[in-house]
Amino acid sequence: MQDIIMAPVIIFMVIVAPIWLVLHYRSKRQVSQGLSEEEYIQLSDLSEMADKMADRIKTLEAILDAETPDWRNKL
Repeated sequence: MQDIIMAPVIIFMVIVAPIWLVLHYRSKRQVSQGLSEEEYIQLSDLSEMADKMADRIKTLEAILDAETPDWRNKL
């Protein structure tokens, strides 16, 4: 009975555990390095788009306030 249990344990310890540890610490290192240059550029673009969208929303709200002052109360 012990031989049946020992074989999977040995296979796990020799093959699976080292691969698991290498992949784990590789992913930890990538996370600790921070944003890559491509990710930073993408984040900057998204931030710029969000600022433009906020400006558009303010403009639309100003137009709605001028044309129909009670539009906020209707919601």
